Amino acid sequence: MYQDRILRRELIDKIVTADQAAALIKDQMVVGSSGFTKAGDSKAVLPALASRAQAKPLHITLLTGASLGHNTDAALTTSHVLSRRMPFQVDPVLRKSINAGEVMFIDHHLYETVEQLQNKHLPPVDIAVIEVTKIEEDGSLVPTTSVGNSAHFAALAQQVIVEVNLSMPLGLSGLHDIFLTGGYPERSIIPITSPSSRIGRTSIPVDPEKIVAIVITNIPDSPATVVPPDVKTTAIAEYLLDFFKNEVKQGRLKKSLLPLQAGIGKVANAVMSGFLKSDYENLTMYSEVLQDSTFELIDAGKMTYASASSITVSEEWYHRIMDNLNLYRDKVVLRPQNISNAPEVIRRMGVIGINTAIEFDIYGNVNSTHLSGTHMMNGIGGSGDFARNAFLSIFVTQAASKENAISHVVPMASHVDHTEHDVDILVTDQGLADLRGLAPRERAKVIIANCVHPDYRDELKSYYERACQRGGHTPHVLEEAFSWHSRLATTGSMKKSLTELSY
Repeated sequence: MYQDRILRRELIDKIVTADQAAALIKDQMVVGSSGFTKAGDSKAVLPALASRAQAKPLHITLLTGASLGHNTDAALTTSHVLSRRMPFQVDPVLRKSINAGEVMFIDHHLYETVEQLQNKHLPPVDIAVIEVTKIEEDGSLVPTTSVGNSAHFAALAQQVIVEVNLSMPLGLSGLHDIFLTGGYPERSIIPITSPSSRIGRTSIPVDPEKIVAIVITNIPDSPATVVPPDVKTTAIAEYLLDFFKNEVKQGRLKKSLLPLQAGIGKVANAVMSGFLKSDYENLTMYSEVLQDSTFELIDAGKMTYASASSITVSEEWYHRIMDNLNLYRDKVVLRPQNISNAPEVIRRMGVIGINTAIEFDIYGNVNSTHLSGTHMMNGIGGSGDFARNAFLSIFVTQAASKENAISHVVPMASHVDHTEHDVDILVTDQGLADLRGLAPRERAKVIIANCVHPDYRDELKSYYERACQRGGHTPHVLEEAFSWHSRLATTGSMKKSLTELSY
């Protein structure tokens, strides 16, 4: 079954079981694994490592592209394998361990993991585990549904373990564009001028001598959980689409807009799905992840091309895409994440970045990672890569949640991932705040008027007015700045009690 998957014949002798491959990973090693938002991840070796550690404890540093599927992070956490993890995760078991201080989590901009490895700011990778569709005659690796950091892990690791996944159609060959920039001081320019630019090769180069084991698998990716648009996400999408309509009317954008980037999750998906009912045409995407909405837009003739680092879709769309790859071959490309998230390219093409906030404050500072400033949620991912370099940097969130016990617009953000200097547009289900060209005091008025839930608007307005009485370029009442978060911690709600209201 693997004869057409391993074209370099001498490598067939290196086929082993997942347990045998996992035994090559030793205590205190740095391991780089393929996988980006549940796509193209290790489905055999890392789970086998978790099982082995239950009988014979060991600890590793694990680097990936982004999150893993199939509860692999949970299994590694439960088996106490992970001592250090980077750069992104979404697993609730791992999240709990991170917040308990048991696993040291390094929250990188996704673009920067490879940078830090190449610059030797991180310990070298001992062994890489990479899922592939097939191995070419020259020993190079054809990835599956993501590229992530795999190309660089293969180049930088001392040894490479390959998982050949028989469930992945051979038609994935040719879908990838692998380009390595090299190191300082003579790095290559990244000559991408449009999402459809192809500048590299279709497989990951690797020295065949470094391949120490090959494991055969037949396991599809974990499906993404896609939540249909609701009242709030639909409202956010409509406000944003109206904004784009006005930008076109003002001559700042055309009906094809500029290349779009959208973070993962229900809000981003709803926004992208909103384009289906719009009159925008010839849309393109230069992003990290291709979700259901991307392929919906392609099928509807609204989007002509999409570039990213992974395909992360629902089970329905997964089968639809894998069974009909020829329909998307000339419309989709997958790249290494330091190319999909490269500031140089994002800035050159004028990408419109749409990302999700946990909260933002009255001056436009955005928290996208920490609950109440202390507890890690998932990580910054690529939102910073795009926000800092985008033609338009847009952040979206609901105005309030948990039956309005939590306001997502606060006096001062409890943690800042994206400063006011990197944020152009804020959108909630209450409205849109255009912050371009506004000073802090002007931004505060626009945000309070347009983005805040009615239950919190008067109190936030009062806070701002009292802050202004104290003066300052960015006025605050410091002793009250985090009072909403403190109130939430003690009472379960950011709202004032009846006693406080009467006071």
